[in-house]
Amino acid sequence: MAGRSNKIAVEEQAALLGVLADPTRLKLLGLLSQQKEPDALCVNALAFRLGVTQSAVSQHLKVLKDAGFVKGEKRGYRVHYFVMQEALVKAKELISRMLEFGEDERNK
Repeated sequence: MAGRSNKIAVEEQAALLGVLADPTRLKLLGLLSQQKEPDALCVNALAFRLGVTQSAVSQHLKVLKDAGFVKGEKRGYRVHYFVMQEALVKAKELISRMLEFGEDERNK
Protein backbone atom coordinates (compact mmCIF):
# COMPACT_ATOMS: atom_id res chain seq x y z
CA MET A 1 0.00 0.00 0.00
CA ALA A 2 2.91 2.37 0.70
CA GLY A 3 4.01 2.02 -2.92
CA ARG A 4 0.58 3.13 -4.12
CA SER A 5 0.49 6.20 -1.86
CA ASN A 6 4.02 7.10 -2.97
CA LYS A 7 2.91 6.82 -6.61
CA ILE A 8 -0.05 9.11 -5.89
CA ALA A 9 2.25 11.61 -4.15
CA VAL A 10 4.66 11.59 -7.10
CA GLU A 11 1.78 12.10 -9.53
CA GLU A 12 0.47 14.99 -7.43
CA GLN A 13 3.94 16.54 -7.39
CA ALA A 14 4.33 16.14 -11.15
CA ALA A 15 0.90 17.71 -11.76
CA LEU A 16 1.77 20.68 -9.54
CA LEU A 17 5.08 21.22 -11.27
CA GLY A 18 3.38 20.96 -14.65
CA VAL A 19 0.99 23.75 -13.73
CA LEU A 20 3.80 25.93 -12.43
CA ALA A 21 6.23 25.14 -15.28
CA ASP A 22 4.83 27.76 -17.63
CA PRO A 23 6.34 31.27 -17.36
CA THR A 24 3.06 33.00 -18.24
CA ARG A 25 1.21 31.11 -15.49
CA LEU A 26 3.90 32.08 -12.99
CA LYS A 27 3.56 35.72 -14.05
CA LEU A 28 -0.22 35.48 -13.69
CA LEU A 29 0.13 34.06 -10.20
CA GLY A 30 2.58 36.82 -9.36
CA LEU A 31 0.25 39.56 -10.56
CA LEU A 32 -2.80 38.07 -8.90
CA SER A 33 -1.03 37.39 -5.62
CA GLN A 34 -0.28 41.12 -5.34
CA GLN A 35 -4.00 41.90 -5.49
CA LYS A 36 -6.36 41.84 -2.57
CA GLU A 37 -9.71 40.12 -3.20
CA PRO A 38 -11.72 43.33 -3.73
CA ASP A 39 -9.08 44.46 -6.27
CA ALA A 40 -9.07 41.27 -8.36
CA LEU A 41 -8.15 41.65 -12.03
CA CYS A 42 -10.12 40.72 -15.16
CA VAL A 43 -8.73 39.00 -18.26
CA ASN A 44 -8.37 42.33 -20.11
CA ALA A 45 -6.26 43.87 -17.36
CA LEU A 46 -4.12 40.75 -17.01
CA ALA A 47 -3.55 40.53 -20.78
CA PHE A 48 -2.55 44.21 -20.91
CA ARG A 49 -0.13 43.90 -17.99
CA LEU A 50 1.47 40.73 -19.37
CA GLY A 51 1.53 41.83 -23.00
CA VAL A 52 -0.23 38.68 -24.21
CA THR A 53 -3.59 38.03 -25.84
CA GLN A 54 -6.79 37.71 -23.88
CA SER A 55 -7.26 34.17 -25.19
CA ALA A 56 -3.80 33.19 -23.91
CA VAL A 57 -4.64 34.60 -20.49
CA SER A 58 -7.98 32.76 -20.49
CA GLN A 59 -6.31 29.45 -21.35
CA HIS A 60 -3.72 29.86 -18.61
CA LEU A 61 -6.36 30.94 -16.09
CA LYS A 62 -8.32 27.77 -16.85
CA VAL A 63 -5.28 25.64 -15.99
CA LEU A 64 -4.73 27.63 -12.78
CA LYS A 65 -8.43 27.41 -11.90
CA ASP A 66 -8.55 23.67 -12.51
CA ALA A 67 -5.53 23.28 -10.21
CA GLY A 68 -7.25 25.38 -7.54
CA PHE A 69 -4.80 28.29 -7.64
CA VAL A 70 -7.22 30.99 -8.77
CA LYS A 71 -10.90 31.70 -8.47
CA GLY A 72 -13.09 33.86 -10.64
CA GLU A 73 -15.88 36.13 -9.48
CA LYS A 74 -18.42 37.59 -11.89
CA ARG A 75 -18.66 41.37 -11.55
CA GLY A 76 -20.99 42.92 -14.06
CA TYR A 77 -20.01 41.71 -17.51
CA ARG A 78 -16.56 40.54 -16.52
CA VAL A 79 -15.01 37.87 -14.36
CA HIS A 80 -12.33 39.07 -11.95
CA TYR A 81 -9.70 36.64 -10.72
CA PHE A 82 -7.81 36.32 -7.49
CA VAL A 83 -5.38 33.85 -5.96
CA MET A 84 -6.57 31.19 -3.56
CA GLN A 85 -4.03 31.65 -0.77
CA GLU A 86 -4.72 28.21 0.70
CA ALA A 87 -3.66 26.59 -2.58
CA LEU A 88 -0.40 28.55 -2.61
CA VAL A 89 0.35 27.47 0.95
CA LYS A 90 -0.34 23.84 0.05
CA ALA A 91 1.88 24.10 -3.05
CA LYS A 92 4.71 25.64 -1.01
CA GLU A 93 4.45 22.81 1.52
CA LEU A 94 4.44 20.17 -1.21
CA ILE A 95 7.45 21.70 -2.96
CA SER A 96 9.25 21.99 0.36
CA ARG A 97 8.65 18.29 1.06
CA MET A 98 9.91 17.45 -2.42
CA LEU A 99 13.13 19.37 -1.78
CA GLU A 100 13.59 17.70 1.61
CA PHE A 101 13.25 14.31 -0.07
CA GLY A 102 16.00 15.31 -2.48
CA GLU A 103 18.25 16.26 0.45
CA ASP A 104 17.53 12.92 2.18
CA GLU A 105 18.53 11.04 -0.97
CA ARG A 106 21.78 13.01 -1.36
CA ASN A 107 22.73 12.45 2.28
CA LYS A 108 22.56 8.65 2.00
